[in-house]
Amino acid sequence: MEAAYIISVDLGGTKILSALLNDQNEIVSKLKIATEIEKGGNEIVRAVAESVKQILTENNLAESNIKAVCMGVPGTVNPFTGIIAVAPNLGLVEFNIKEALASHISIPVLIENDVNLAGLGIKKYELKDEVKNMIVVFVGTGIGGALFFDGKIYRGSSFYAGEIGHMLVDSKGAFSISPLHSTFELTASRTAIVREIKKNIIKGKNSVLRDYSKSKKPIKSKVLLDALKKEDPVVIKQLSKAGRTIGTVLGSITTLLNIDTIILGGGVIEAMHEFMVPIITETFNHSVLEAPGKCVKIFETKLGDDAALYGGIALAEEFLGTK
Repeated sequence: MEAAYIISVDLGGTKILSALLNDQNEIVSKLKIATEIEKGGNEIVRAVAESVKQILTENNLAESNIKAVCMGVPGTVNPFTGIIAVAPNLGLVEFNIKEALASHISIPVLIENDVNLAGLGIKKYELKDEVKNMIVVFVGTGIGGALFFDGKIYRGSSFYAGEIGHMLVDSKGAFSISPLHSTFELTASRTAIVREIKKNIIKGKNSVLRDYSKSKKPIKSKVLLDALKKEDPVVIKQLSKAGRTIGTVLGSITTLLNIDTIILGGGVIEAMHEFMVPIITETFNHSVLEAPGKCVKIFETKLGDDAALYGGIALAEEFLGTK
């Protein structure tokens, strides 16, 4: 049997999501396991390799049937060398994951920043390659971005392009000299939203999330959505504030880059898009220069976690010339 499949891996700080995709661009099977980052890079590599082997076993395939393992990593990566420059959520610095995986599997390994990989999937399989200049922004634990110009992904001179979450910006959209408190993702990510909600609860504000705050249970996007449905005033206030910040930043970026499409994704948007996207869009319209703002379409991706999985196909096409 010829190599007719790829395996896409979305390597995150809490989970490793792997999927087998066939030559019809269909997801055949998925596997999710926990990421044990405390055990270090070699253990992460072993877990990725084991997930690949398990998918092969479950689908009666051999390594020779797989064109490539295409992996998204939450950090700055060089897709040509396979080196992760830095992936803070994984605790990896200057780590050649491509080389490390080669000791476990013989399949070609391709890597990419996780939001870049998701952007590739969105562009090819949701937008059918019919977009020219686009930014993809995922809002979750942090905030990540991917840039596309003239229909091609833009990685930057040293592969840092799209690191939108590290822009210095405060809640009013003003630049700041204090990166510890005023980066975009420390102002508008789920982490930032939850931090501010907890501060409000400590100050005595009434919230349905008071018990979560006391018990130190994690406040994830689904919990925020449940509180939003109950019209919790603290949650509404902080989600609105984050939405306005996102809209302001995207307005400024559009004025600079004159893009035509903004795609929103990530856990916060996926869970609360009906509330968040209108706020983001309204603030965007007030923040962007009128002429470039008129040609922009803003909407959320429908692919969810599958975006990065489909992105693996586009990555294999780019680096291996596969179709």
